[in-house]
Amino acid sequence: MAQSNFIDYVKICSRSGHGGGGSAHLHRDKQTAKGGPDGGDGGRGGHVILRGNSQLWTLLHLQYRKHIIAENGQNGGPSHSSGAQGHDEVLEVPLGTIARNAETGELMCEITEDGQEIILTPGGRGGQGNAHYKSATNQTPRYAQPGEPGIEEWVILELKLLADVGLVGFPNAGKSTLLSVVSAAKPKIANYAFTTLEPNLGVVAYRDYRSFVMADIPGIIEGASEGRGLGLRFLRHIERNSMLLFMVSCDSADIAEEYKILLNELETYNPELLDKKRILAITKSDMLDEELEEEMRKTLPEGLPTVFISSITGKNITQLKDLIWNALNS
Repeated sequence: MAQSNFIDYVKICSRSGHGGGGSAHLHRDKQTAKGGPDGGDGGRGGHVILRGNSQLWTLLHLQYRKHIIAENGQNGGPSHSSGAQGHDEVLEVPLGTIARNAETGELMCEITEDGQEIILTPGGRGGQGNAHYKSATNQTPRYAQPGEPGIEEWVILELKLLADVGLVGFPNAGKSTLLSVVSAAKPKIANYAFTTLEPNLGVVAYRDYRSFVMADIPGIIEGASEGRGLGLRFLRHIERNSMLLFMVSCDSADIAEEYKILLNELETYNPELLDKKRILAITKSDMLDEELEEEMRKTLPEGLPTVFISSITGKNITQLKDLIWNALNS
């Protein structure tokens, strides 16, 4: 089976350049036998920089590029000549990328805007030449400052998709079908569990040329926060969503219980997810008549905006868009 092009986790070795050493030169020419110090400064070592690129949606281009090495700075020279700075290594990453120290797990930075640049690993400073150390009592210093060494560290880059709406549901709840109906996205759709093995993004057109972004992640099952099913691998992608759309099939044995299980898995993974606005969509409702739908409404969670939809017939899809838009802009 061909490997997926969606890569949302890479580990790289980031090494910045060493700073160049300062020069300890003393000025000499045919008119000057014993000139003063004229050593120049060393150049700064190259940085490793992260730059946001809205045209990227995956970390695939970094998957096999494990060692990122910036150029060293050049040494200073005579006649106050400064050494050249080391060339920076710029890594373009998709928006929503965060960097963590692989050893400590500490969050180093995150990229959220197109063109945003953050120094991931700073280069070493260049050393000062001996011209900086001359004084009335030390007129010919024969020493200069060495350049600072660069930094070498292992860094984890994680991508968390930036979307307005995140679809949350058990496998085969109709998430991919809804995304394919309301947007131009073409997710894989089939009648078996875990058809979706990677997140999908789609731009949903709304009234008056407005739009919002919807993210479909692989199905969650009970115990996902402990590693069952696809586990924690894709739960990170709903952390950046503005709101969550829970999707439960109408043929579920207990809709309220299924919603409760999904909510519990999100709370176990990250309690802050419960602060997001939520809407419940009962899918595949083209199989229901009005009387059965009214009976089911009595068993649904109270105080939660709920809509019965069918992606196949288009039932209440416009009403769902209205609910989402109002929630996003309230």
